Amino acid sequence: MKLSQFKFRLPENLIAQYPMPNRDECRLMVVHRKTGDIEHMEFKNILGYFGDGDVMVFNDTMVFPARLYGNKEKTGARIEVFLLRELNEQNKLWDVLVEPARKIRIGNKLYFGEDESMVAEVIDNTTSRGRTLRFLYDAPHDEFKAALYALGQTPLPDYIRREATPDDAVDYQCIFASKEGAVMAPAAGMHFTRELLKRLEIRGVEQGFLTVHSGLGNFREIDVEDLTKHRMDSEQIIVSQKLVDMVNSAKDEDRQVCAVGTSVLRGIESAVSMNGHMKTYDGWTNKFIFPPYDFTVATSLISNFHMPYSTMLMMVSAFGGYELVMEAYAKAVEEGYRFGAYGDAMLIL
Repeated sequence: MKLSQFKFRLPENLIAQYPMPNRDECRLMVVHRKTGDIEHMEFKNILGYFGDGDVMVFNDTMVFPARLYGNKEKTGARIEVFLLRELNEQNKLWDVLVEPARKIRIGNKLYFGEDESMVAEVIDNTTSRGRTLRFLYDAPHDEFKAALYALGQTPLPDYIRREATPDDAVDYQCIFASKEGAVMAPAAGMHFTRELLKRLEIRGVEQGFLTVHSGLGNFREIDVEDLTKHRMDSEQIIVSQKLVDMVNSAKDEDRQVCAVGTSVLRGIESAVSMNGHMKTYDGWTNKFIFPPYDFTVATSLISNFHMPYSTMLMMVSAFGGYELVMEAYAKAVEEGYRFGAYGDAMLIL
């Protein structure tokens, strides 16, 4: 597959800038792979497609307030700092991206907060935009982290063209999020309310969780036409024995295994054994899934509508079939579906 095959016309006004007032009342497009049929529903109607013994797998990662703004020493230039991951608790080292990167060199100091009480020193260049910062904050780790996060904003995707608000700290998060570490929310899981999860439980649908700490690599521009030459950034994945037992049992009994989001689909495929079952996994993966690809575990997928050229669109196309998914996306544009993390959803069966 070529990068250019994932181009489609997406009017700016269809990119959702705010979430729906009620999570489970967005629109749901249901795509049937066997027949090619496409249905239009409300998300809460997803109940009708699952029954007793089916398994839904969710990503329980938690987004942290990763975007901060500081000032460079002497010049006072405003610098955006995007926290990626903590490298060392004791020394308060963080892997970050900075913008504008050309202004930030090793040895520079950055000051954060109105009183500039949070100070960081640049100690390494990792990529053109990447830096390693050492925070000079004399306090226990928990206190330091609380102070750092208090300065941060919710890391909304760049296609949401507004500053994050306090509401986004709740909205841009799944209600079951519990494992801190993501800078990108697993958007498909954000449509689930406590009431909907309870109704699924009453129907006998089992709910399992894995952890994929989704990173900015999902949004990184692909700069090669030949997709086999693209390299994904690594993400941390944790798959427990409890989930493995639940999924493998459903698979053996020919029940549905639904991946709730592309991060879950990637996590499942990173933990597939030689016999097509899942196995426990605790590590990192840079797995890049694009058509054609043979999925051996998940039988259905819930996903949002993604941007042109995105790796998430490629993964959805691999699962649903390139022609059918691109037809569905054209229909979504025609019907005015909302795209992006705060947009509508698609169920592929």
